[in-house]
This record gives sequence, C-alpha cells and structure tokens, in this order.
Amino acid sequence: MAKLKLGVLISGRGSNLQALIDACENVDFPAEICLVISNRPGALGLDRAQNAGIRSEVIDHKSFESRNAFDEAVSRRFEEVGVDLICLAGFMLLLKSEFVGRWHNRLINIHPSLLPAFKGLHIHERVFDAGVKITGCTVHYVRAEVDDGPIIIQAAVPVLEQDTPETIGARVLEAEHKIYPEAVRLIANGVAQPQDKKVTLTTLGIAPETLINPLPGE
Repeated sequence: MAKLKLGVLISGRGSNLQALIDACENVDFPAEICLVISNRPGALGLDRAQNAGIRSEVIDHKSFESRNAFDEAVSRRFEEVGVDLICLAGFMLLLKSEFVGRWHNRLINIHPSLLPAFKGLHIHERVFDAGVKITGCTVHYVRAEVDDGPIIIQAAVPVLEQDTPETIGARVLEAEHKIYPEAVRLIANGVAQPQDKKVTLTTLGIAPETLINPLPGE
C-alpha cells in the first residue's frame, strides 16, 4: 500500500515537524514526508529536515509582491512533488481562502488549545489568566476562518496549581508531539473521514480506546 505523501509548512524551530519525522522513520507508519517548506530563511526546522535526509526549501513570503503569489508558489511546489496532505507545523502566516479551498480536506493544523476554546494567539497566558483546570491541543482540518475546521483528534492536559504559562505550554507541547503523528495515521489509514463540520472516526479494526485516549496514562 502506497504511503500518504506529506508536505510540511514551517516558520521556526519545527518541533512538531520533528515529531512527524520521528513517526515516519517507523517502517509501519503509513505516511512519508516528501517536502518541507519554510517561509523564513534560517528556520531551525530546515536543519531538522536536512538531518533526516528530507527535501527542504525556502519560499520567502517577503520576496513576493502579494500573498496570493506566495500561496500559488507554495501550492505549485507541493503539487509538483505529489503531496497528498499538507501539515502546518508552526507556520506563522495566515493562509488565504484560495489556498485553503485548493487544499480542502488535504490541509491540517495543530493548535495548542482544546478548540473551539482559546482560538488565536497567546494561548497559554490566556488559559492561565482564565483559571481553567483543563487545557490541551487539537489537530483539525483547516478552513478559511482562523483556528476553525473539523476536529480530528484532541488531547487533554491538566492545569496544575503551581503552573505558569511556560509550564503549561511545555506540557501541551509534549501532547502535541504525540497526537500530530496520530492524526496523520488516522487520515492515512482512512479512519478519519471529514463530514461537513465534524470528523467521523471509523475503527476499521482499530481498538476504540486508541481513538478515545491517544495519550496512554493521562
């Protein structure tokens, strides 16, 4: 069975990219990364890709006259190498609706909150200030509206009394590194099926508890 071909968009250190790289190194993982694109020269994630022997390129958004032109260049490169699914991994630009529509149900993102709560930026500071007791992270299909789209998988993370925004963020990041590859696995295996505003998970022989609790022991 052919593996799902991934394209990854990054802007910075690429820790979630590394989680995907590590997962793809398992011969049984049903996906492979065929191209990493950064909109920022010198992004650490480019080094991660190079160290793993994965093709990586810089498409600097500042070198284009318009965002539409940048989006077109990115789409064209992913299409040229046969990408099936684009994973946003710390990509810090808002994608235009034309790009999102072109890659409808083939574009996913990871967000450091339990969506639809705490959309936007400065998530962990806002979680801390709000005094919530449970936070987490979400992998979802991307739609034109920011931090919107059918949810594929989530992980809950406790907020402890002694926490700071920094410690909350570190704990959430650990969960991100676990569920992002799992979301890709569910898509590649045909388990995750986007239906309008929701994602249907069909077990197809997979243990139901794997879908309900992707983080053993939490």
